[in-house]
Amino acid sequence: MDNKGKEGSFKPIIIVMIFIFAIASFWNSFPVIKNSVHYILDPLIGPLLDWNIFYGLVLTTLIISFFATIIQKYTTDQKTLKELRKEQKILQEEMKKYKEHPEKLTALQKKQFEFLPKTMKLSMRALIFTGIPFILFFRWFGDYFTVIGNPDIFLSMGWFGTYFVFTILFSSILRKILKVV
Repeated sequence: MDNKGKEGSFKPIIIVMIFIFAIASFWNSFPVIKNSVHYILDPLIGPLLDWNIFYGLVLTTLIISFFATIIQKYTTDQKTLKELRKEQKILQEEMKKYKEHPEKLTALQKKQFEFLPKTMKLSMRALIFTGIPFILFFRWFGDYFTVIGNPDIFLSMGWFGTYFVFTILFSSILRKILKVV
């Protein structure tokens, strides 16, 4: 079986990460970036957050999580990822059997470590498509909530904590429903 192309590469991911860092760093230095994002997101998400900050943020988080999950599903090789995860699970079960034999356990751990770069390359492909929009959302959220005074939104957490908790919740549910590895 030809695996060329399935193994992926870190090069596009690194390039996107550089752009993400640049956007985050120059957000306030280049008003064209900040103003363009505000021009788009202020009328789209601002009214939702103005209506009800908790429900608005939760709904926005659900929408972002949905699109991220869809992108993850269709930009990654789900079949190969499932196979890799299955092999990793088998290795973990073997490691449990040999926990009393350090030499065998070390060999199995080394074998398991070989899966890490392959899995990361495949899993991180979605970052190429979601990284820049996410940083733009985060910078916009930061500006929006700074203007209104960074209120506690959920369980005494600010916008980031609330976003983080609900992203984990929604992503877990959506991944199961959409069968995303």
